[in-house]
Amino acid sequence: MARVTVASAGGGLIEFRLRDHALNPLNWRVTPDLEPPVASGKPYLQGHFLCLDRWGPPTEAEQKRGMPFHGEAPRVVWQIQDKPVQRDGLVVASMGCRLPLAGFKVQRALSLGASALLVKEHVTNVNPRGRIYNWVQHPSIAPPFLANETVVDSNAQQGFLQDNPVPTDHQKASRWPAVRINRQQVNLRRFVDDGDDGHDVSSFVFADTTTLGWVTASNPKAGLLIGYVWKTSDYPWLNIWRYRHEGKVAARGLEFGTTGYHQPFPALVREQNILGRALFEYIDTGETITKSYVVFVTKLPANFLGVARLEYQGKEIRILERGNDGPRRLSVAIKHWLN
Repeated sequence: MARVTVASAGGGLIEFRLRDHALNPLNWRVTPDLEPPVASGKPYLQGHFLCLDRWGPPTEAEQKRGMPFHGEAPRVVWQIQDKPVQRDGLVVASMGCRLPLAGFKVQRALSLGASALLVKEHVTNVNPRGRIYNWVQHPSIAPPFLANETVVDSNAQQGFLQDNPVPTDHQKASRWPAVRINRQQVNLRRFVDDGDDGHDVSSFVFADTTTLGWVTASNPKAGLLIGYVWKTSDYPWLNIWRYRHEGKVAARGLEFGTTGYHQPFPALVREQNILGRALFEYIDTGETITKSYVVFVTKLPANFLGVARLEYQGKEIRILERGNDGPRRLSVAIKHWLN
């Protein structure tokens, strides 16, 4: 069984761990070196938060009128609508918020069964007109779960580093997990201490035939894995944020969403798409759009090498270990799946 904690201030999923395992992968909190100190009681970026109505910076004019980085969703207080109750073998709850500048209403339903959580979000445009927007999930892992031993795996395919030129075709794109950073080829599966301080963000798409996207982070020394699964029709992009501070790994974002371009809307409109994937969506006035994902945690056997394949079959997530010499298989029971 798992324990889940969601903050009403900002709506972040700030704890998701097994009840018999003390380690919480989602314990990340924004620090003063990234943002100014947060006033007491005010929402701030932490854990797994929601980026809405944008991913990344506003324009200068929008910023002057109060639009924050990554949008309002993690900066407002969410209202608890239904407190957690047990129903049909699940623990269910719901919450929501309003984004006054974006003109959005957000409803979120949570269903926890064993060690897997289904999150279903509904976004309604309450503006008198339609508009473009973006919707990105921002799970952030941090030490002690994030360590030199922690490995990130995904079924993502081609992508690019945000600081590099946008690839004009698939031939010029990087291929997961490799990306070129500062003229060096970097394997994004691992992120270790003793490197240069700073940030980098890489974005990837999935194969045209892939219907389910997934990303996992596993710490074999701690014996724990956290993973996410979603429909690529909901979230066609995987965005990997890495942050090193004072020579130590400080955070990794396992982000998935509707865009893979970390720019204000005018740049997105000019670019339109990258690697055949759109950089924004449109929501009409009065329209409600629903997206969902599953997040799960599981214990690992000793010396686990990472995830080669993940699939959903027969009400369980099946995980195949990397390596050709007797790879092990894990399974996580799922009582409530994506729909």
